[in-house]
Formats: sequence, structure tokens, C-alpha cells
Amino acid sequence: MNVKIVSGFLIVAAAIAQAGDSGGANWPSFRGLRASGVAEGFETAEKWDVPKGENVKWKAPIPGLGHSGPVIWENQLFVTTAVKEGDAELKVGLYGDIEPVNEQATHRWQTFCLDKRNGNVLWKQTAREGVPKVKRHPKSSHANSTPATDGKHVVSFFGSEGLYCYSVAGKLLWSKDLGVLDSGYFRVPTAQWGFASSPIIHHDLLIVQCDVQKGSFLAAFDVSNGNEIWRTPREEVPTWSTPTVVANGGRDQVVVNGFKHIGAYDARTGKELWKLQGGGDIPVPTPVFAHHLIFITSAHGRMAPVYAIRPDARGDISLPDNQSTNDFVAWSMNRRGNYMQTPIVVGDYLYCCNDAGVLACYNARTGENLYSERLGTGGAGFTASAVSADGRLYGTSEQGTVYVIRAGPKFEVLGKNEMGETCMATPAISEGVLYFRTRGNVVAIGREGSTRAAP
Repeated sequence: MNVKIVSGFLIVAAAIAQAGDSGGANWPSFRGLRASGVAEGFETAEKWDVPKGENVKWKAPIPGLGHSGPVIWENQLFVTTAVKEGDAELKVGLYGDIEPVNEQATHRWQTFCLDKRNGNVLWKQTAREGVPKVKRHPKSSHANSTPATDGKHVVSFFGSEGLYCYSVAGKLLWSKDLGVLDSGYFRVPTAQWGFASSPIIHHDLLIVQCDVQKGSFLAAFDVSNGNEIWRTPREEVPTWSTPTVVANGGRDQVVVNGFKHIGAYDARTGKELWKLQGGGDIPVPTPVFAHHLIFITSAHGRMAPVYAIRPDARGDISLPDNQSTNDFVAWSMNRRGNYMQTPIVVGDYLYCCNDAGVLACYNARTGENLYSERLGTGGAGFTASAVSADGRLYGTSEQGTVYVIRAGPKFEVLGKNEMGETCMATPAISEGVLYFRTRGNVVAIGREGSTRAAP
């Protein structure tokens, strides 16, 4: 494999404070620390009603259209958007229309910094202004990628519109043009759907996964100055998944989803460590790590697999059609994977929710199916990934209904709450407060008098 490494660069491995290290305050990237989606340590709300103002701490309008989730460091919340004159078309729900939206209007790609305590705008920056370089899916936006922060830097990725790094005070530190990143259905190349993979920060590395129609790659940059450290080509069709770093046994590996190439790469060099073929042909969910297993799922086309992979995997670990395990795949199944949502592990259980709202619970170590139950009546789509706090799961429908489910092996709905707006973005959690990015706002939901949870 052709791996490009910039000589003379030493990765500084000194640990930095990350989510969970500061009392549950930080949520640094998509789905929080390493995409786990879990933020324990504080009591969180079970019931609320945004239209009625119940348990709403604040509500801050965000212009434009964006599906990026909020990220948080201490008292700063960051979110991105794409703004144009007039309302942007957005078609939610369960449908099969693949025709992209061709918008020729001028857009402004912006990053907002809010005070997480009251929603006040601390700063905003416009990264670029112009006509979008690619089209988007009618359910998508031109600001899908969730930003990333390490408490010093804030990185916003707008796909074909560029990669931008700011200080937490809002100063532009550097930017990079990675070219036109054409994400669309590879079987119908004219169906451009918009870029969605989010950047992640690992120590001093900024890592991006760019699986596109031509020239797919995984790359790492020095987060302080944007210098390219390594770039590894990938033989892969467009995907919309965010990578995850798994630290295990002395090696830090960047784990990625894919259709042709699920796999892992050395975080220091970009060298391939292992690979797996056999996934859904529109991979969206992000890999997650728990119980010494890497969980990867996808759906669409011939397969909808769920894989539980041991982190010491090496080489080609692909499974023959009649095999569900091998030395490095602890368990797997072919037909129950997620299309849109990243799965979540809470305690001993793995939860997968499909785009029609069917929530399945598995024993994370063995794959035993404990239940499969529908959230709602089945008419709504589910795109936002579930998050968890205070022993609860929070699952958000596109229509803006948030279901609160007790974490455990038995299905129990604790609450059904209305946001009053479309919800496509995955929420963030910080110190017992849930932060939802809706169609036009960021909304903070918290219990009155919320305190730390009992040990």
C-alpha cells in the first residue's frame, strides 16, 4: 500500500484532557469521546416539552441549514451551518428519492461558538462564501460534518468547501482545500449527496476520512499548523462514516467503516493493520469500541451486517459467506445492521436503531438478541444517533420526538418528548444537560436543580 509520511515529524503522545476527564463537561467530537455517546455522572432530564418551555434551559437560533452536531469544551459549544438567502429545501421521512438538490445560490459556511450556560453567541466565523461545489441529498445539508475540538483548536470540515482550524477564541489558524469531495451513490454517480464524515483529533493529529467517487483516502494533519503527516489511499466508494481511534495493546489504530474496505490503520504512520470486506454499500455508522471489541455496522444493498471485531486483528479478516466468526471476529450477523445510526454500548448491552425506528438490544459480548422493539408508530425516520446518560438512552426521530429508554436488557420507554422542530443532528451531553441541534436552533434541556448522580 502506498503510504505517504512527512519526514522529521514526531507525534507528541502526551495525553490531553478529554471528555470524561473533567467531570463530564467535554464532548469533543461526533458522539463525544471516541464516538461512545455516553456521558455519565450527572442526573439528566427524563421529560420535557420544548414548545411549552418545560425543562428548557435556553434556546438559541442558528441560521441556515446544517446537520452537524454540537461539540463542547468546558463552557464553549461549537456548531457549524451553511447559510443562504431564503429557506433551504429539506425533505425528511422514509422515502427512496435519490435525486440531489442543485442549489446555485451563494452560501456562507459558518462556525458558531455559544456559551453553553445561556446560549449567547461568543463568536462566529465565516469560512467561505460562494456557490456549493457539489449537490446534496434532499435530506442532507451543506454542513453535515460535526466539528472537533481539543480545548485549544476547533476544526470545521465542510467537505469540498474546505477544512478550517480556529483557536477556541475564534482566530483562524489555518485552512486546507482538499479538492472536490464528491460523495454520492456510486451506482448512480450523478446522485451527489453531500459530504458527511466528521474530523477527529487524537493527541496532536487531526484525522479525516474522505471516501469519495474518485481518489478516496484517509489522512492525518498536524492540528497546530495543518501540515500533512500521512495520507493513505483507499480503494473505496463514497461513505459517510466518521473514523474512531482505538487505543489497545500499545497501538493506536484508526478504525474506519466501508463497503469494500472496513479496516484499521496505524495512527502514527497510516499503515494498514487489518481489513474486512463485506458491508452495506452505503456505510454511514461510526465504529465504536467497548468490552475489548470494535463494533461496526452498515446497511443497504445485499448486506446489513453487524461485526464484533477483536482489536488485535491483523491482515485480511474477511468472512466467507457461510462463516460468522474467525480468530478476530468474535461474532457477527448479516441482516440486522444499521443504515444511518451509529450504535451505542451502555453497560453490557449493544443497541442498534435502524432508520425506521426499530431498536434492537444485544448482549455486547456474545451477540445474543435480547429484544427488538419499535419506537413510535413506524411513520417517522431516524437519522440522529442515540446517546446515553444517567442510565437512559435518548433516541431522536427526524420529526423531533425524543424517546427516553431505560438502559438494560428489557425494553422500557420512560418518556416521549417533543422538540417542536425537525431533528437530524446527533445531540451532545455536558454536565447533565442535553444539547439538541434542531432545524433552526440549539436547545439546552436539563432538569431543574440537576446535580451529580449518586455514586
